[in-house]
Amino acid sequence: MALAGDNPPATVPPAELLAELARAVQHNCDVVDAQHARDSGLCTYLLGMREYFRWVSRLTLGGKAEPGSVGTWITQKERGWEALLEGGTDRLVPLPVLGGLDPYEEEAANQVIARNGLVYGAGIGRFGVPVFFLAQCESQALRDGIRILVAGEEHARGFAAPPALSRGSTIVLRSDALRRWLWTRAEVAVARQPGDAFVMCLRAYEKTGHLDDTIERMARGELETLLLHELGELRAGRMLGPDWECMLEHLSDRRAELVVRAVRDLLADCMVTLPELLERRAWASLQFWYSNFDGMRRALAPQFLDARASNDGMIDREALQVAITCGLKQWSSVGRELLGHWETGGREAVAAHTLALCPA
Repeated sequence: MALAGDNPPATVPPAELLAELARAVQHNCDVVDAQHARDSGLCTYLLGMREYFRWVSRLTLGGKAEPGSVGTWITQKERGWEALLEGGTDRLVPLPVLGGLDPYEEEAANQVIARNGLVYGAGIGRFGVPVFFLAQCESQALRDGIRILVAGEEHARGFAAPPALSRGSTIVLRSDALRRWLWTRAEVAVARQPGDAFVMCLRAYEKTGHLDDTIERMARGELETLLLHELGELRAGRMLGPDWECMLEHLSDRRAELVVRAVRDLLADCMVTLPELLERRAWASLQFWYSNFDGMRRALAPQFLDARASNDGMIDREALQVAITCGLKQWSSVGRELLGHWETGGREAVAAHTLALCPA
C-alpha cells in the first residue's frame, strides 16, 4: 500500500533507549499474556502460540522450527507466566521516557520516540484485554484528516497482535503482524477448496510460485483493506457518538460484546470498506474481505454470502451493491437501537437485545 506523506526520520534509536523500552513493553505484554492469553479456545491458543514462537525466534515466513521446539517453548513461556502471577510481579511498569510514563500514555510516548523512528501502541482490545507493542515506524501520512502510522519490525509484542487499530484520530497498521498472520492462515488454507475466498486471494497475488513472495505482496496490498476498515470504524464511531464506547466498555457479557462489535464492523464496512473496494474493482481485496467474514458478522448478515454464492467463488457486483445499500440502513438502525437499550436499561437490556439479534 502506498501512503502519501512524510516518512519518519532515518535515524537509528540509541541501543540503550531501544533496549530499555523493549524490555519495559515486553514485560507489560507478558503481564497481559499471563492474565489473558489462555482465555482463548485451545485451537486458537495453539495456533497463536506457534505464530508467537516464530516471532520470538525471528524465523522467516517459511522457516521451519526444530522438531519439538514449539512445544518446549510454550511450556517455558507458560512457566514464566505462572512465575509472574505467583511472584506478585504481574503489574504493568512505566515506560522509561519522560521520567517514567504510564504505559497507556501512547500519544506522549510516541511524541518522544518518533524522532528515533519508533512507534508505540497501547490500548484496550476485546473483552477489556490490554494490547501493547513497540516497533519501527515504516511510514506516516495523513488521509481524510486521520494520521496513519505503518509499523514494521516489532521489538516487543504479546500473544495477541491485531494487525490494525485506531484510537482518536490515529490509525496504526502493523505490517509485520499482518504478514505473520497471513502466513499462518496460508498454511492451513492449502487443504481448502479452490473456490475458497482466502485461496482465491492468495492466487491473485501469486507471481513467482513461492509462498513467501506471495504473502509479502498480499501483506502490502491488504494493508489498504485494513486501513479502509479502520477509516470506516472511525466514521461509524462519529455517527454513533461517544455513548457507544461507553456502552462497549461496560458490557460484562462476552457474547453481547461480540455482537455489539460485529454491528459496528458491519456498519463500518458498509460505509467505507466495501463501497471503496467495489468502486475500485479490487476483486482480490474483496476475496480477502470475504475470507474474514466469519463469526458474529456472518451470523448477523448472511445476506452478504448471496453475492458470492456461485461454485467458482466469483463475486456478483450487483448483488454485493444491494447488500451494501441495505446493510448501511440496517446496521445504522440496529446501532441506534442498541444505544436506545443502553440508555433505558443498561447492559442487561443491551445483552437481551443482542440475544434477540443473534440467538445462541
